[in-house]
Amino acid sequence: MATVDVTVMGAGVFGLACAHACASRGARVRVVEWSHPGAGASGTPVGALAPHVPEQWNDKKAFQFEALAMAGDYWARVEAVSGRATGYARLGRYQPIKDEAALERARARAAEADTLWQGKAEWRVIAAPAGGWAPVSASGYVIHDTLSARIAPRAACDALAGAVRALGGEVACGAEGPVEGRVIWATGYPGLAALSAELGRAVGSGVKGQAAILAHDAPDAPQVHANGVLIVPHADGTVAVGSTTEREFADPWSTDARLDEVIARARAICPALEGAQVIERWAGVRPRAQSIAPMLGPWPGRAGHFIANGGFKIGIGLAPKVSEVMADLVLDGREDGIPEGFRVEANL
Repeated sequence: MATVDVTVMGAGVFGLACAHACASRGARVRVVEWSHPGAGASGTPVGALAPHVPEQWNDKKAFQFEALAMAGDYWARVEAVSGRATGYARLGRYQPIKDEAALERARARAAEADTLWQGKAEWRVIAAPAGGWAPVSASGYVIHDTLSARIAPRAACDALAGAVRALGGEVACGAEGPVEGRVIWATGYPGLAALSAELGRAVGSGVKGQAAILAHDAPDAPQVHANGVLIVPHADGTVAVGSTTEREFADPWSTDARLDEVIARARAICPALEGAQVIERWAGVRPRAQSIAPMLGPWPGRAGHFIANGGFKIGIGLAPKVSEVMADLVLDGREDGIPEGFRVEANL
């Protein structure tokens, strides 16, 4: 590519989604990636796209709701342009309710969702389903929301890379540059470390997570969230479970007994997984900005450079909306779509 309008550093889901948004608007785009699409935190097998609790509404929750509500159309467009599947399906989520106090809170939140979710999805308390794909519930009830969806993160990154190429962009893997035009830094936790070093203050860090893939065929089942564990059935006859949250770690890529504990909890929550073979163990480091929210906006002191990072645990769910507001900023100079709590200065 002779001349580049936008260089995107990093081929995780934020970087690729931003590149796709810019290319869709006619910009000449190059993505620079040291390894391969989804090589970092975006390579997690879990792929849970799930909302925050529908109460105490704020800009962060509204932004996430919009991202999840637009996800079906967004990923369908990516699949159409790239010719590659992403594994997206909006199948909802079960959350077991443990006692009467939790049941009362869940019913109050259902009433809030009726207003906040604008009729686009439901948050309902239902009797725990019997047999088959059914989580254990001490109260006999579960929360069933219809906004949650699943995606296959690695396939989604491959599809985004294919879409960028189909739109005339370049995805340069195993490369370090060159860097031309306006630059979006979507480099995960190493990027947070670099920004911290340049600014002389901590703006974020990396948090290790471990997850696993089990052989169990439940392609049309809702995901489950209980006891700190996400259980996500995928279309390929597998179920992903995760993940740990490790602030301190020696080896970013190793798995250990903490993952064994997650798998054991998943089997206890969903008895259908008892005996399911573990076919992959995964570990990676997710970027966590100081505010926990994504960090979006201009790089302080670097004209023409921008940051799209953070989004701890919810990045892939936010990607459709993040890419939209970042393209507005980078191509048109508009920052009005970025919530105050997501701005870079909120982490300084």
